[in-house]
Amino acid sequence: MIEIRNLVKRYGSLIALDHLNLTIQEGEVFGLLGPNGSGKTTAINCMLALLKYDKGEITIMGKPMRPDSYEVKRNIGVVMQNVAVFEQMTVRENIDYFCGLYKRDKAERKRLVEEAIEFVELGNYTKMKPGKLSGGLLRRLNIACGIVHRPRLIILDEPTVAVDPQSRNKILEGILELNRQGSTIIYTSHYMEEVEYICSRIAIIDHGRVLASGTKEELKNMIKTGETITIEAIVLDQVHLRDPLA
Repeated sequence: MIEIRNLVKRYGSLIALDHLNLTIQEGEVFGLLGPNGSGKTTAINCMLALLKYDKGEITIMGKPMRPDSYEVKRNIGVVMQNVAVFEQMTVRENIDYFCGLYKRDKAERKRLVEEAIEFVELGNYTKMKPGKLSGGLLRRLNIACGIVHRPRLIILDEPTVAVDPQSRNKILEGILELNRQGSTIIYTSHYMEEVEYICSRIAIIDHGRVLASGTKEELKNMIKTGETITIEAIVLDQVHLRDPLA
């Protein structure tokens, strides 16, 4: 699905991506882990051809990714960590608008919008505007807008930030269902338990480079998990060992 080779992105003297290499297979839920500033979002923006990079190659769905690769982009859905919806529109109008960017047929668009509303369980909120929604419902709306056109590749950049546990679980279950329906998922998060739960493979990046990658079992095997017990002993001579009552 995605092949990234020797990707370099600099901001002046700062190297955001340092010869990054990633391969993501079709049908995977691929997790990207890393601290703030590790290069996760920069890598995603380069994948989407939203950022120019200094060196390297990006291939998506077998085609080089460029700013004018519209056929590839039509098959990509993006849900960024900052909610991107229109405050003046209702829930339904937002989802319909984003679907209309990809689908021209009105009947198909209407069907997809209804399916997306049902998928994120926003049926009781379709006439409400985003400002009236709770944080968890707003995140679900954001996801619906990104996946309504049924893309082959879905990129989710920290979609559970600042949501309650119940909404978080619904989002994670929804991501797994999208994968079962045939979408390849790229999922970034700071939460190891989320990535461990939903991802088939994981890459840990820092300073723009991959530090480790593999399944969760392979990553765990790279870490020494056994207990280490340290015993400090004091050297005793015959004077200390003599019975004081003797």
